[in-house]
Amino acid sequence: MTTNPADPGPLTPDEREELARLRAGAAARRPRHWIRSFCSAVLIVIACVLAPLSVASVWLSSIAGDTDRYVATVAPLAASVPVQDAVAARAATAVTQHLDVNQLLQQVAPGDRPVISSVIGKLSGPINSAVADLVRSQTKNVVSSQWFRTFWVQANRQIHTTVVKALTGQGGGAVQLTDDAVVIDLAPVIDQVKQRLVASGVGVAARIPEIHTDITVVSAENIGKAKTGFRLLRMVGDWLPVIAVLLAAAGVLLAGRRRRALVATALGAAFATLVLGIALVVFREVYLDDLPATVSQAAAADIYNTLVRFLRTTVRTVVVLGVAVALGAWLSGPGPRASQARAVWTSGLEAVRAAAGRAGLRTGPVGPWVHRYRTWLTWALVAAAAVALAVWSYPTAWVVVGLALGLLFALAVLGFLDEEAGPAPGG
Repeated sequence: MTTNPADPGPLTPDEREELARLRAGAAARRPRHWIRSFCSAVLIVIACVLAPLSVASVWLSSIAGDTDRYVATVAPLAASVPVQDAVAARAATAVTQHLDVNQLLQQVAPGDRPVISSVIGKLSGPINSAVADLVRSQTKNVVSSQWFRTFWVQANRQIHTTVVKALTGQGGGAVQLTDDAVVIDLAPVIDQVKQRLVASGVGVAARIPEIHTDITVVSAENIGKAKTGFRLLRMVGDWLPVIAVLLAAAGVLLAGRRRRALVATALGAAFATLVLGIALVVFREVYLDDLPATVSQAAAADIYNTLVRFLRTTVRTVVVLGVAVALGAWLSGPGPRASQARAVWTSGLEAVRAAAGRAGLRTGPVGPWVHRYRTWLTWALVAAAAVALAVWSYPTAWVVVGLALGLLFALAVLGFLDEEAGPAPGG
């Protein structure tokens, strides 16, 4: 009978005791590992849910707390043709209602009024139409002029506090929240139209009283309910992103497989933020469908697109950042495909280093020093890129791409300089 050399044979009493102790230790550790994994998953899910809320809170906080940011948000509306047409139509209607043929006759001498009135009696309709055309022309000239753009910027800068109150559910000033709508008073525009009409020879326009009419900026039946959300996001402001990042970091640190947890967190935050971007598109259609017939659809669409364009920029930034972090974490992992990608990267650097060596370029003492501290230098470069992104005012997706490419270039230089010290002379 032959024995199998691979068979270890029966266990000794000491080996059985050791095996039992190891099994007991594994069973004792299993519940603790399960609790850590559960807590990690909960923290990561909460962080991903907070990601789109953080984007919205930062956007609202920037509008409410930064006057320059708010002005930069609304300034393009002054050059929007649909908005100009809507403002011109509303202002022209208000002026025309106070200007007709009978008022024009008041400029004629009293003795001539009966004769002129009988002559133009049947022409009053065409004359009123001509006056209306003149008013519309002058109003269009006003809203398409540089004066209107300057007025728009200056007025919005002055009423920034009032706009914040309107967004947070309070009224007052030139921008008010009335009947579930944010409206802007067009009295200054009408005053400019009156001055231009007087300069054009329509002196009766000077007698038009001060007219207050408005244009709707935001209108929705449920805007009252949204005010609660605005107040809440305004209160948390810039703190919500910090809380989300801390929760995500805690979740990753508690995870048994931290690299995999980091990839999941980054992709989860990117996906949740992408959902916010999709929701903005859907809400735009719902918002436009709910507008009353008296509101210009084209102007409302331009207003909505302009107001949320910085929010959309932030959404794209977070999505690109999440994908970049997930890709970086995956490439640094032990997976076969990641190892192949790193092998290609390393072979390319070695080929460049060999070509530089043949050209007479040497790293000298820098190479061994970089080789010794390469891990610390790598983390320092990653930290520098993260700090640059954190202190960047309103970064965009292109900023994230630029920082990622800059980090890759710095890592390539680091890999090129990494050269293990050779044997000592005479060794």
